[in-house]
Amino acid sequence: MSGSYNAYLVLCSLAIAILASYTALHMAGHVAAASHARSPRGWIAGGACAMGLGIWSMHFVAMLALRLPIPLGYDLALTLHSMLVAVAASALALWLVSRAHMAWRTWAGGSLLMGGGIALMHYMGMAALHMQPSIDYDPAWFTASILVAVAASGSALWLAFRLRMEGRRQVLARMGAAVAMGLAIVGMHYTGMAAARIAPDAICGAASGGGIAVTWLATLVIVVTVAILGITLVVSVLDRRMRSRTARLAASLEKANSELVQAALHDPLTRLPNRTLLRQRIQQAVAGARPGDTFAVLFLDLDGFKAINDAYGHQYGDAMLDEIARRLHALLPARDTVARLGGDEFVVLALDTDAGAAAALAAKVLARIARPLVVDGIELAVSTSIGIAMFPADGADERELMANADAAMYHAKETGRNGHAFFAPAMNTTSRQQLSLLGDLRHALERDQLVLHFQPKYVPQAGDAAPRLAGAEALLRWQHPQRGLLSPDIFIGLAERSGLIVPIGEWVINQACAQLRRWHDAGHLDWAIAVNLSPAQFAAPSLRATVEAALQRHGIPAAQLTLEITETLAMRNVEASLAILRELSALGVRISIDDFGTGYSSLLYLKRLPASELKIDRDFVRDLEHDSDDAAIVGSIVALGRALSLEVVAEGVETSAQQQHLSELGCDYLQGFLLGRPLPEADFMAAALAAGAGSHGPDPLQSGAAA
Repeated sequence: MSGSYNAYLVLCSLAIAILASYTALHMAGHVAAASHARSPRGWIAGGACAMGLGIWSMHFVAMLALRLPIPLGYDLALTLHSMLVAVAASALALWLVSRAHMAWRTWAGGSLLMGGGIALMHYMGMAALHMQPSIDYDPAWFTASILVAVAASGSALWLAFRLRMEGRRQVLARMGAAVAMGLAIVGMHYTGMAAARIAPDAICGAASGGGIAVTWLATLVIVVTVAILGITLVVSVLDRRMRSRTARLAASLEKANSELVQAALHDPLTRLPNRTLLRQRIQQAVAGARPGDTFAVLFLDLDGFKAINDAYGHQYGDAMLDEIARRLHALLPARDTVARLGGDEFVVLALDTDAGAAAALAAKVLARIARPLVVDGIELAVSTSIGIAMFPADGADERELMANADAAMYHAKETGRNGHAFFAPAMNTTSRQQLSLLGDLRHALERDQLVLHFQPKYVPQAGDAAPRLAGAEALLRWQHPQRGLLSPDIFIGLAERSGLIVPIGEWVINQACAQLRRWHDAGHLDWAIAVNLSPAQFAAPSLRATVEAALQRHGIPAAQLTLEITETLAMRNVEASLAILRELSALGVRISIDDFGTGYSSLLYLKRLPASELKIDRDFVRDLEHDSDDAAIVGSIVALGRALSLEVVAEGVETSAQQQHLSELGCDYLQGFLLGRPLPEADFMAAALAAGAGSHGPDPLQSGAAA
């Protein structure tokens, strides 16, 4: 029996085959991605249904394109079974392409099974017609149809496996592959149809025996299949876009997490490892050390950095820290670590290093850091103190090594700075004492433990007349609850290093002005008071406001407050010192240059300083009677002071001969134990009143020294 084909339905079958192929290729990517996430079953099931239904519907649409001169129908059970076969073959295909690797044997076996399944689906669909007599098949064409099915399946598996990845090129290649696969599937069907031999007098048993009508089946298959394929494809595309966005979000989160890890383990300014990462690396070095291995931990603390930071601002300080970090990083091999703990503290972990190599490394670090740095035309320079702890001699774990290196660093500071020191067990005792003292010092102000003692300051008189009391110098003491009265040399260094010196210095200025107010109220209107400024306090931006507020609070004439700074401090950075001193001088306070003659003053700079007096260092006064050089120096300082209209103060006067000599040289003020030791407020006033009652000896306040 001969028949004809409806060209429109043939094209529809081809379109469905191409759409089914593209959907299958698209789904293959989802299945592969899902397999990496260990949840491929849902995508395999959904993809198999969509792909199998597409192949099955292509077959029946193609069957509907056939026009025979007899009514046609289809057995419902066989039709549904053929659809299940198509779905099963599609499931096999998607499972194969979801594997990470597909060997050629697996590919060949899968091609045979899938091709056989498609062929079985086709011939079951033909059997659903129930032709009487049965359809005969030409062996050659029958064999060719199976081979075409296997070849089409092999091509489909290979293309689906290769085109699983995303990308613009993959999308274009997938579209081309879908056209090729659709043509192969349609070719298999029409090859199978060419093999069919229908007898001229045959009838369709399914048409007269309760089968599905052709017209109804045509509409149902086309509408439902296209709808399912379209919905599947849309869902697949949307899901792929969602996964793409999720992947981008995951990449962004990974990048953010990496940045967070970077921030958590590195210093934000210098980008060096921070304390946490350093701790991990020291622990790793300890854990990985073999018997006989040694390494060094070098603890660095910059000398003079705080003064630079306070004088010029954090911008200059940060620039210096960044440059020091670069210098240290360039100095070390890649296996070693340099970390910044915060502030001006750095630590170097030098692996495979013995004591000799550690000392050599410390010397290189000292030289490298000491090089001046120019920032915005300003030359900045610091030194450093280095403490060294060796593994395993100085510590068996990270905590011990860091603590002992820190103790050695403080020892290096106490012995002159700008040097290095190896840890010794005795340092731990000193370190613990210093830490305990520092803890107490943090509460000394709030617990009212700080006190001022006052050393009298005299104006020498002509002849045998007793010198006249002109005021006092305020000297800080700490009344420690356990250790008793402590002098400044015990705790001022701690206050400087910890930053406590600024609030303590502000307290001293305020208390000194309050005391002077009480003296003025008691009738001593001509008395003045002097206060020493530490380097950190001198560089503090709040100094001017502190002085101004104290003067206003207690109603003190500014000219009766003298602020003393050392010659070395004044000359450390002349331009910065000039700016600060001019601000203070504008308030009307007097400026005294302490320890004069021990530094490196230039007359050019000295005459620019808005100073009111020079204070001769006690070392020149001590040997004044026996050393002609000291006498000449003192005479020169007095002459210099007169030439620059500066008053001259001599401190350290301990003998009557010194007092007489200094008076003859023309010193304006005298201080020293001969004239009076530093005394608490009450004792100072008692001694002053006793001296005013008639004492004309050389030491009017000496009697109070024993009080």
